[in-house]
Amino acid sequence: MSRRILGIDPGSLITGFGVIDVVGNQRHYVASGAIRTKSGSPLAERVKVLVDGIHQVIDTYRPTEAALERVFVNVNPAATLMLGQARGACMTALVLKDLPVAEYTALQVKQSVVGQGKAPKEQVQYMVVRMLNLSGTPQADAADALAVALTHANHSGGAIGKLALRGLKVRGGRLV
Repeated sequence: MSRRILGIDPGSLITGFGVIDVVGNQRHYVASGAIRTKSGSPLAERVKVLVDGIHQVIDTYRPTEAALERVFVNVNPAATLMLGQARGACMTALVLKDLPVAEYTALQVKQSVVGQGKAPKEQVQYMVVRMLNLSGTPQADAADALAVALTHANHSGGAIGKLALRGLKVRGGRLV
């Protein structure tokens, strides 16, 4: 059975997206890119650009499920709030299209793709290229989104992943 996963790396200026197909143990690149908002634009305009952009990606590539990177708390509260609002817009766009959405922290993504949670962005990009057998390196936000999709593919195939998709919390292989 084939699955198509849309990974999203939310950002207030650049939101990366990555689409992969999962067939058994194989992961295949479908598409990736970035949705850009204008710096200094009102929040409502940015939200509209994000929602419209994600809907266009969904309508074009028809994913069966989605994965979204969780927001981390930044030193700058205003930046954290903006990122949270962008993430909320992304989540809204996904659920309005009736996609099941899983969430992963940056640490989980790095551990899944690279093998260590403190890996630099360049190492994540390198592993995305290797894992998907790409001929070039995707833009940084698109590579992060592909890494989110790969993480979901790695975590969602078994029973634990299915529980997480239903909104149940799983830590260390146990329900919490």
